[in-house]
Amino acid sequence: MLGRGLLKDFPNPERIGCPRAEVLKKIASHEMPLSEAEKWLDHLGSCSPCYNDFSRLQANYQRRRTRSILAVAASILIVACLAGWALFLRQKEPLGTQTAVLDVRNRSIARGVEPNPDERPLELSHNISNVTILLPLGSSEGSYEVRIAALSGEPFVTTTVASKWSGHVTSLQVALPLKSARRGKYLLQIRRPGSEWASYALLLR
Repeated sequence: MLGRGLLKDFPNPERIGCPRAEVLKKIASHEMPLSEAEKWLDHLGSCSPCYNDFSRLQANYQRRRTRSILAVAASILIVACLAGWALFLRQKEPLGTQTAVLDVRNRSIARGVEPNPDERPLELSHNISNVTILLPLGSSEGSYEVRIAALSGEPFVTTTVASKWSGHVTSLQVALPLKSARRGKYLLQIRRPGSEWASYALLLR
């Protein structure tokens, strides 16, 4: 009722003593400190045109503020949904599609079943099924035999694949079903058919 009365009961057609529109806008949007706005509060309570303008500006400010809050909330919700969906896809990704990279480009080539004891073992998760092996620099293109063997030299997995040359490195794309393998130390062995094995220490996690 008080607000309705202020809208009508204090006409000021000549707008005597009224603040500029910019001042009313700052008061309505809380951009002006209370210490500065205080001197205009009595006028707003005794001038219907100013109170009418102030009410309109305040309503516009509240609508803009509400839209901004809703927009921020919607953005947060979208980001949360996308993150959740990405996590869901990662959790649903078949283990067989996961790929690891074993880089032996700069490792010394140990012939036979004894790897270089001074080099840290390569590491591979037993959940990985697809492995990209980056071969030593200068490796020729063609077929390669790849196997995972016990430290005694007994092979666990053996396969033959063709190498690929990318323009700067020769690599092998190998399917190694290791899910049933026990965690521990193994040998990664690679050779061209008919040649001697090159052995690298491998830790299966």
